[in-house]
Amino acid sequence: MNFSDTRRIGLRWSGDALIFTGGTGDGPEIAIDGDSSQGPSPMELLLLSLAGCMAIDLRMILEKSRVPVKSLEIDATGERAGEAPKKYELIHLVCRITGPGEEHESQVQRALDLSRDKYCSVLHSLHPEISMDISVERT
Repeated sequence: MNFSDTRRIGLRWSGDALIFTGGTGDGPEIAIDGDSSQGPSPMELLLLSLAGCMAIDLRMILEKSRVPVKSLEIDATGERAGEAPKKYELIHLVCRITGPGEEHESQVQRALDLSRDKYCSVLHSLHPEISMDISVERT
């Protein structure tokens, strides 16, 4: 296989409970906590990564389409299986966008579709059996 882009991270146990710190080595580190007290858990980070990826896609696509965006927020909720491996079986994203008017409705939907169907590398790295539910709220 020929890979065009390889990413690396490092992760270290802090020595305390289920708290780890990690990063790329060149930038700031983040805390990852299995108990969610000192930082997000790995599964919460997965939701955060998905929301971040889609938010970046939306911002870039809407900017290229000359659609005004004053604010953009994404809330993510993941429903997990009751038994191990307790994977996400449903992920619900709510995108709140301020700026686009009614005349931009089709462009906003197109940006969402492009992110979901083509560009969001985090989403496309997830197992295909995960059901995705994405909605937009204009604020």
